[in-house]
Amino acid sequence: MGKYSIWVLEYSYVKSYHMSGIIYGAHNEGYRKLPYCYVLIKGPNTAAMVDVGYNNKDYGGVMAKNFGVENWHPARTVLAECGVKPEQVSDVFITHAHFDHLGGTDDFPKATFHIQEKELSKWIWAMSMGHQFKWLMNATDPGDIMRAVDLAKQGRLSVVDGDKENVLPGIDLYAAFDSHTWGSMFVSVRNDQKSHSDDTWILAGDLIYCFENLRGRNPSDGNYIPVGLAVGSQTNLLLTTHKMLGLVGHELKRVIPIHEEGLKDAFPSRITKNGLRITELCLGEGETSRVH
Repeated sequence: MGKYSIWVLEYSYVKSYHMSGIIYGAHNEGYRKLPYCYVLIKGPNTAAMVDVGYNNKDYGGVMAKNFGVENWHPARTVLAECGVKPEQVSDVFITHAHFDHLGGTDDFPKATFHIQEKELSKWIWAMSMGHQFKWLMNATDPGDIMRAVDLAKQGRLSVVDGDKENVLPGIDLYAAFDSHTWGSMFVSVRNDQKSHSDDTWILAGDLIYCFENLRGRNPSDGNYIPVGLAVGSQTNLLLTTHKMLGLVGHELKRVIPIHEEGLKDAFPSRITKNGLRITELCLGEGETSRVH
């Protein structure tokens, strides 16, 4: 049994999201539910998050409405299902700065936030480009970027430049530059704490949205298909997919797409009284299941 327990926590969702946004080139193929989730990593004396959802109080709420997001609940309510309070979270790993991943920083008053330097600086650049380049900001709330800068002022922002090992014991960060966003990254959890781990989980952010991004439309094909949105390149998304799978011995089930409704078919899960899903990837020693 590993050190950490890991849960994917749904905090809202889009009931019908166009397939071409999930799988590149899937035009005119209808719609699919798109869960909006973040990840809780809990150890004996540790609570960490991968991403923090969106800010429903300000412009983030406007963006969510524009994207058709429903059934939002605050982090305090969502984390309570796993016996954790936001004040207990010590570290947050921001995979990228889109509104549904970075916006909820205010809800974690004691956490240090880890983000790639390139991610932060390039969004400031994008904000400066003017109306002609508005498309770049379609999924980014400028207020979130300014809140991240304020975290630096508070001494609670850790700016990362590339890969970084053991940010917490067994937890590594890997840069995925010029892919889904300019400074995207993914999180690796080596749950057996070994340098060459046989128990690694990859928390992929939006570098993949669904299992088809990892294995193709036909499971027997094994080809990579990128997500529908890249401010970098689709090629870099494919190369990152290959790297993530390589870190887990190409065991597809260990690379986790948080927007994948099909996680419920691969791992134990349940629906809360608020109509949101908890998916339990693994349990650390002494931890109680939150889905049974």
